[in-house]
Amino acid sequence: MMDMNKNIYSLFVISLLCIAGLSSCTALDEAPDNRTEIDTVDKVQQLLTSGYPVSVPAVICELSSDNLVDNNVVVPATHDDAYAHFHEQAYHWEDIDDYSTGESDTPYSVWEAYYQGIAVANHAIQAMRVMSPDPANDRELAHSWGEAHLLRAYLHFVLLNVFAEAYKDEVQSSIDMAIPYVSEVENTVNVNYSNPMYRKSVAEIYRLIERDILEGIDLIDDSKYKVPAYHFNRNAANAFAARFYLFKRDYEKCLKYANNALGSTPTLRNWKAINKNTLETKESDYNDEKMSWNFLIQATYSLQWRMLVEKTRFSINTGTTFKDFEGKTWHVPSTLDVTVWGSGPNWSGTLPAFSGMVYINSGGQQFGAWLFRLYEYFEYTDKIAGIGYVHQIYQPFTADETILCRAEAKLYLGDRDGAIRDLEMWTASHLVTDALTLDKIKRKYRRDTANNDFVSELFPREMGFEKVLEGDDLSVLDCILHFRRIETIHEGMRWFDVKRYGIKVFHHYRDPHEDEIHTDSLTWDDPRRVLEIPDNVIQAGYPSSRETGASGGAGSGYKMPANRNPRLELYSDNQNEGEEE
Repeated sequence: MMDMNKNIYSLFVISLLCIAGLSSCTALDEAPDNRTEIDTVDKVQQLLTSGYPVSVPAVICELSSDNLVDNNVVVPATHDDAYAHFHEQAYHWEDIDDYSTGESDTPYSVWEAYYQGIAVANHAIQAMRVMSPDPANDRELAHSWGEAHLLRAYLHFVLLNVFAEAYKDEVQSSIDMAIPYVSEVENTVNVNYSNPMYRKSVAEIYRLIERDILEGIDLIDDSKYKVPAYHFNRNAANAFAARFYLFKRDYEKCLKYANNALGSTPTLRNWKAINKNTLETKESDYNDEKMSWNFLIQATYSLQWRMLVEKTRFSINTGTTFKDFEGKTWHVPSTLDVTVWGSGPNWSGTLPAFSGMVYINSGGQQFGAWLFRLYEYFEYTDKIAGIGYVHQIYQPFTADETILCRAEAKLYLGDRDGAIRDLEMWTASHLVTDALTLDKIKRKYRRDTANNDFVSELFPREMGFEKVLEGDDLSVLDCILHFRRIETIHEGMRWFDVKRYGIKVFHHYRDPHEDEIHTDSLTWDDPRRVLEIPDNVIQAGYPSSRETGASGGAGSGYKMPANRNPRLELYSDNQNEGEEE
């Protein structure tokens, strides 16, 4: 058993990371005067460059959401293993503990990388406090002061949405316990996480994130960056603020910051300009850091492409219907249709922008499909030996996702027509030529049709929404959530939407060595909607993330069912009566 007071960043806190211009990484047991001193603006900027994590929660979030299906269920006579066993645990909504500490895409890798980034931001902030009595008003330091606070806010925001309850309202979110908000440099491995300073609620963490956003957002100066797209530039900072306030349901501020990011005439991705000659050219064009719609780019060591291509147990796939051992008929939605290969309110067939952009694995689409931008690239450290690093590019903030945040804010502010205009702008950027109208939206997202895969069961009232949309507004919200699902495919953002709207999710799975198909559902108040924090953090003294909360934890008295299929509901076996694909 580990020391119960061990530091939250595993066995050490990053004092200084190994970066260009700085000599070495420094362990905590070294004397402070042996550490490289951060005493110039250039060193601060280089330090902050190392604070952007090389890990993302995309894999565990995609597996937890309704974007992937189990091929053992939808493809007859298959009994495949997962690419990694923790993928099965994530898909089953179990505690994820079957992984090594060096493995990519695990809760441990996310927790470690993001808190290391937070440590970097804190060291930069501390260094600037030494360098100036008022860094925010220091002409040389103000920009880095802003970047450090935005980086710290964003990394906590991601950790919060992965390892804690979604924001509900001030009352419920004051009960839901959250992750630690670390705002000071930690100089010891003996940190007592029973201290109230670390035991904060979701509402408190939101207030701290907001404080950091407001501290930094007006200080960003893009001219200070060599490559702005890899940092919190002004557009990325405003897009982050827009998403934060959307999740907090402060729609006026969401609209303000989305407008700041998008400008008076939003420029969305130019899909016509993407060179389709090879996968490499498509990926290069999509991730071009010079393009104005790419607000923030993040290079990682994720193995998501290999999970979806090399061993396709869980994938984007067609759906099916089946009868369980009790004779009940279940409908498995086609995640292919609702993401990369399906119709929309003003287009039929595949979204035109995705024509020639979707790849099918060997064996046909039933064994999985993926959008080209997921393709990894390999950095050789020794070409002769064939060794190096896998890199996966993600885009946490883009103009295309930000305009969908703005559309949602407009809808809740009573501007339905404005929301539809933003949605039409999104479809036009994806090469759709037909106009988008309310009537088309209402026809596509009908809730009186059995098994309409394009709508989800929402629980906004239970999730603390003050305004619950109905009628035509609900249809427009369904459209927004569908477009967000398409726009953020492979990114894990769908899981955040599932959490904040209490969307009910069904997972059907069949383990590799059995014939029986299991069916499980995740309701809005299920504690499994919160991903468990890594084992080493629990052993260090921080409580399980699934044991503290208003809706699913100790605060409510909710008890986890003993069986693995706690809330089964029978789907109708009628086929989707919506538009033809």
